Amino acid sequence: MFIVKKLLAALMVPPTSLLLLALLGVLMMRVKSPRWQKGGFLLAVLSVLLLLLLNTLPVSRALVTPLEPYPPITAAQLQQVQAIVILGGGTYYGAPEYGGDTVGQATLERIRYGAHLARQTKLPLMVTGGAPYGGRPEAELMRESLENEFGVTVRWVENASRDTAENAAFSAPLLSADGVNRIALLSHGRHLPRSVPLFEKAGFEVVPAPTSFSTETPSLLANLLPGGLGLSSEALHEYLGILFNALKERLP
Repeated sequence: MFIVKKLLAALMVPPTSLLLLALLGVLMMRVKSPRWQKGGFLLAVLSVLLLLLLNTLPVSRALVTPLEPYPPITAAQLQQVQAIVILGGGTYYGAPEYGGDTVGQATLERIRYGAHLARQTKLPLMVTGGAPYGGRPEAELMRESLENEFGVTVRWVENASRDTAENAAFSAPLLSADGVNRIALLSHGRHLPRSVPLFEKAGFEVVPAPTSFSTETPSLLANLLPGGLGLSSEALHEYLGILFNALKERLP
């Protein structure tokens, strides 16, 4: 089920989905029917135009902004929680300069902020993330980086989960064993609208701790240049995940 879900998500999110639609349009244009040829031409053109639009920063930010409803966590909110839970965000596999697997860019952004909050508050840290595609578990890499590079101790390591739902489900018994049920959940701002309900369903009182907001550069030219496709794809992936979870809740 996990592999099927990941494969379907990859096919449905740009650029793959739009490239496949453009290819379908080209194939339709080869049919000896004016109607099919016209439809294929329009499908191919619209697919390419959508791909170009998604690659612009204004469009990507318009998609991401609704996914960032949570403001930065405050000192008062941090006083109400018992622990900080950091979600894994990907692995940099076989990093030659480090001699093996290490944390990926998104994960590094999250643990950096987690270390910042931990030093401010002295709250214990939990890291969560397995190895769904092989290699070393994300949580182990996160613990290693937090302790060796940021000088912050990690108390709990959940290293078996493959996705956000399992992050929540597998973290619950580890934290509950120590009487922890009020947490600050740390991830990218755009990831939290999907993550928070999953951790609440697992029995936690959750205070969102977003990081890595989609901000604008001071340069108007930089904002108009192409370069937003990755962010657009992430946003659409999150929308797809929210829809999937909503449909899953309705199923018996």
